[in-house]
Amino acid sequence: MQRISGSLWRWWSGLLLCLTLSAVAQADSVLPSWRDRTARTAIIAFVQATTTQGSPDFVPPAERIAVFDNDGTLWSEQPLYFQGAFAFDRIKAMAPDHPEWASKELFASVLKGDYKTALAGGEKALGQIILTTHAGMTSDQFNAIVADWLRTAKHPRFKRPYNELVYQPMLEVLGYLRANGYKTFIVSGGGAEFMRVFAEQTYGVPPEQVIGSTIKTHFELRDGKAVIVRDPDIDSIDDGPGKPVGIARYIGRAPIIAFGNSDGDLQMLQYTTQSSSKKRLGVIIHHTDADREFAYDRKSINGKLDKALDLAQSSGWIVVDMKNDWSRIYPFEQ
Repeated sequence: MQRISGSLWRWWSGLLLCLTLSAVAQADSVLPSWRDRTARTAIIAFVQATTTQGSPDFVPPAERIAVFDNDGTLWSEQPLYFQGAFAFDRIKAMAPDHPEWASKELFASVLKGDYKTALAGGEKALGQIILTTHAGMTSDQFNAIVADWLRTAKHPRFKRPYNELVYQPMLEVLGYLRANGYKTFIVSGGGAEFMRVFAEQTYGVPPEQVIGSTIKTHFELRDGKAVIVRDPDIDSIDDGPGKPVGIARYIGRAPIIAFGNSDGDLQMLQYTTQSSSKKRLGVIIHHTDADREFAYDRKSINGKLDKALDLAQSSGWIVVDMKNDWSRIYPFEQ
């Protein structure tokens, strides 16, 4: 056998080293804001298993559906759901045209900034605020109001626009899944029309892949222009058991992957992971980082995580410890 010269051997060794380093760098580039712990490993392993030809868990591209809750899963939700903050700001903006609100308790509390009292009436009070601020206009007018609010409103703690408080690790998951042939949907209790204003630019999720709560609408011709008018009446609530119903209605396939963070996502997680004997992935984002974001679960008004957390282990769901699993939370972090 002909001996390999020293220079050729060094070239060959160098090539092998470069290839090895390249493979390591490529692996590290996947979900870079996730620490190398169980959650990251499980997500990558699941994607590889379901997208590799010949794998027993291979899923055809048409069936690769991933669903994501929005509030508390893709962006923050404390100290108040962001759509709730929008509604309260709208009450203040509309108040000059409604002097009677100053003596009407629900609206008076909002105008004084006493949101706790305003929301003491529960879903009925919140529903009244939503319908008052979200109806009586065309869809185009509503979209313009939401877009303007996102440009000007700031989060009370971080002093940044609300749509900057998205989770960098989740943006990476969305991109990673789409790069591997998955179609990503938002399935949220928030308003579908509200989320569609920013979802494509913020998450890369187009409007037709956003499922949420809706109010009733009707068609009109106004000055020769066709418009959709928003009515002061609830159409559907996309939360809890409403989520799998919405998925079945608008997607028509059970998801392969589901990400949530609260008991409002419980049925969506169950529908994803328990509707088939095939390999499925359920993930819960657990808010454990009070320093960089917020720490809450069982006793929280927003994003209460109790029953779903208890069922996670027996259901095989991955629980993401935000404090320990994420090296970075927001895109603006250094």
